[in-house]
Amino acid sequence: MKFYTLLLCFFIHSVTNAQQWYAEAVAGIASYNGDLTKRELSAKRIGPSFCLNLKYNSGDFLNFRAGLSFAKLGARDIDNPDAGLQSRHLSFKTNLYELYAAVEVNVLDPEVYYAYPYIFGGVGAFYFNPYTYTDDGKKVMLQPLGTEGQGLPGYPTRKKYSLIQPFIPFGGGFKYRTKKQHWEIGFEFGYRIIFTDYLDDVSKTYPNQKALQEVRGETAAQLSYRKREPFMEEGEKRGNSSRRDSYFFSGIKLAIPIGNKAD
Repeated sequence: MKFYTLLLCFFIHSVTNAQQWYAEAVAGIASYNGDLTKRELSAKRIGPSFCLNLKYNSGDFLNFRAGLSFAKLGARDIDNPDAGLQSRHLSFKTNLYELYAAVEVNVLDPEVYYAYPYIFGGVGAFYFNPYTYTDDGKKVMLQPLGTEGQGLPGYPTRKKYSLIQPFIPFGGGFKYRTKKQHWEIGFEFGYRIIFTDYLDDVSKTYPNQKALQEVRGETAAQLSYRKREPFMEEGEKRGNSSRRDSYFFSGIKLAIPIGNKAD
């Protein structure tokens, strides 16, 4: 009980002290890399992103922040320069939501400089739910279909992937602090290491299409194998399970102090 009382007192003291807490907003873009990409960066895969953070500014080199983020991610085989990938005809989109906490390290002393770079790293969890469209334009969520045989008796090692996954955010930026209001204006780039290869619903090999259709229905089979030529062989490569998917955020950041104004 004493520990929680001290913690509460520290929190109240911090909030009422000037310049220690900041509300941050970051607006920009996000993009994905994975089984549906050949180039590391393509304008056709860029989507909007937005983030809200609460940051504790120690007044020294270390800051601590927690945030909520949103991004729209997606990719299409047809946009790839590789003809082999184009013929696969797979695609996905997803709305992605993050909750994370991170440590932010100023590279230069903020008591001396008003403009300086910083780096950050932390941990978090994100929610995603990939979907695509059938040939007649119907929106279909992909995870319940088990497009690579997840959950079928013939594939005991392939379990349905969770739509909530952990991730490691890291990156850096550059910020300028105004002298009077002590606002912070800057640019930030953040990369996400994730631990699933199913952000795009593509990872391993094609399952037996007949077995998939019998258990999950015709739509599941059609969205699993979308090549124009007839299905030839079970076990044909569908994705690249040796490389996990990833994504990044980048944007303009504005941080405003909350609480009392600085002296």
